[in-house]
Amino acid sequence: MDDIGQKHPAPASKDEPAAIPVEKTFPAMKQPRRRKRANREGRSLSCDQCGKTFTQICNLKSHQLIHSGVKPFSCGECGKSFIQSYRLKAHQLVHSEVKPFSCDQCGKSFTQKGDLKRHHMIHVGGKSFVCDQCGKSFQDRDHLERHQGVHSEVKPFTCDQCGNSFSGIDRLKTHQLIHSGDKPFNCEQCEQSFTHIAALKSHQLTHSHIKKFVCGQCGKAFIHMTGLKSHQLTHSGVKSFKCGHCGKAFTEIDRLKSHQLIHSGDEPFSCEQCGESFTHIAALKSHQLTHSHIKNLYVVSVEGFYLYDWLKITSAHPLWS
Repeated sequence: MDDIGQKHPAPASKDEPAAIPVEKTFPAMKQPRRRKRANREGRSLSCDQCGKTFTQICNLKSHQLIHSGVKPFSCGECGKSFIQSYRLKAHQLVHSEVKPFSCDQCGKSFTQKGDLKRHHMIHVGGKSFVCDQCGKSFQDRDHLERHQGVHSEVKPFTCDQCGNSFSGIDRLKTHQLIHSGDKPFNCEQCEQSFTHIAALKSHQLTHSHIKKFVCGQCGKAFIHMTGLKSHQLTHSGVKSFKCGHCGKAFTEIDRLKSHQLIHSGDEPFSCEQCGESFTHIAALKSHQLTHSHIKNLYVVSVEGFYLYDWLKITSAHPLWS
């Protein structure tokens, strides 16, 4: 009975004041609130490889996987790997052929919401995400952030074959296809193969023959914007690309690279029929006509010239045509 009395003390008498309950505190339960408050105060967490900042440690860790190249989430159907699980789930819709996201303007459907948003920009006609270093604009933030790696001086991923460095592991892997010789992307119209999907898409425009980029000075039109920008330098007369061997300057980087093959002695373009090699693709194409034995039937006075050579003569001497 004494034990029972100790566990259940008698209630206070009328003359005694009632006991005031004391609120207990638990420090361990307050810690999450302190962490949330630290995030609200704007304390930033920086990536030690590229300097990008985050407010939450989970976002930083997820971002750092980009630099490590680790992609732990793999698709069971095609083997493609992803950094985050939600990207894998979004990708798997491609195999299911389910396209739940439809454009309300043209009816085109997409497997992912992000693809629909990018598609919407076609109707809007705007690229609202602008690079603050070069002024290039993009339809979404992801493409802008990938582009900004070009300007970053931090390039921790180095090619073990040529020494070129890159800001991301994906750029390095894309570059390494040049050394492997693999060209997995094939054009369905001409069967030409390419190392990168972007190069294939750019090539496919040549079959459409649509030249929507027009020079405002001479009216010449181009399939790609890069072609127009390169052409516009010919009007300015600025030759900013200089050869380090002989000092010769060019208006376009491609012309400089083509010229530099003269100094290197490389002849990467080989004839499949006789094995003869050439420095430039144009020289190879000119040579290949010698195997075809195609002659211009209208040529009488200069019989023996092949079509390619005859075209060059008529362009230089219009009176002969």
